[in-house]
Amino acid sequence: MTPFTPSQPGPNRREVLLTATAASALALLPSVASAQAQPEFRGSREMSTFTTSDGTEVFFKNWGPKDAQPIVFHHGWPLSSDDWDNQMLFFASKGYRVISHDRRGHGRSSQTDMGHDTDTYAADVAELVAHLDLRNAVHIGHSTGGGEAARYVARAEPGRVAKAALLGAIPPLMLQTDANPDGIPMEVFDGFRSALAANRAQFYLDVPSGPFFGFNREGAEVSQGQIQNWWRQGMMGSASAHYLCIKVFSETDQTEDLKAIDVPVLVMHGADDQVVPIANSAEKAVKLLKNGTLKVYNGLSHGFFATHPDTVNADLLSFIEA
Repeated sequence: MTPFTPSQPGPNRREVLLTATAASALALLPSVASAQAQPEFRGSREMSTFTTSDGTEVFFKNWGPKDAQPIVFHHGWPLSSDDWDNQMLFFASKGYRVISHDRRGHGRSSQTDMGHDTDTYAADVAELVAHLDLRNAVHIGHSTGGGEAARYVARAEPGRVAKAALLGAIPPLMLQTDANPDGIPMEVFDGFRSALAANRAQFYLDVPSGPFFGFNREGAEVSQGQIQNWWRQGMMGSASAHYLCIKVFSETDQTEDLKAIDVPVLVMHGADDQVVPIANSAEKAVKLLKNGTLKVYNGLSHGFFATHPDTVNADLLSFIEA
């Protein structure tokens, strides 16, 4: 910085006025902010990561009163807990304790190439639940996170789970097989792997720009913010983990998980889901559940909870409070 010397001109009258105006505006900010109603987040200070039994560091968010009923959110591929920020803020403002984690290899968690299978994903959730001692929780999963939630809920300790919601979820099985002839051909998932390996950054623009949010449909209201946020979350994670997870979400048969779940489950799905078609997922899943209810959103996409949060949040709240 060049020191001020008498030979340098001082600030003129306009600069002085602008500075004074800016200072006055800044002085008003605390009073303006305090006048706005804000959600109250009460809780203790704690670390935002924990280490699993196999040494993987898992990042998580834990907001709201620690004595309130917990709601645990499970994100989809290849995203992170940030995908649930709208829902977490909404339910925290309603007095719930809200928790979401970055799946191993995703987001801010360890970029491990080990443990990429549904059993390990669910075991990580069980360890997080034990770490936070969550009881009577509601588990909400989207897409791959729906598969993770289903496996965890099916095997959870008694008293840990009250209800579950599966949104655009992958169960029972995405892949086309002899037993699942109307599933998605393996060539589609091979295409995912090829696109990720060739140019992950471009692939992670193409997916949200097109089928994920339905922005490829005529008349769609495209949100560049949602596209960029999807890309941001995806690029935070491990390319190796994302590559390995394609096999997990496409080939894992969760028929028995759905049959084993005893708690009430709300199955929510966009009728125009181009990623996880409703006929091969939600419509089959609800028939396998002992206590399942199907809620279909006509014309909405795979990412319907992000494009229409007010509608989805209200439906989730009604289900939880029922």
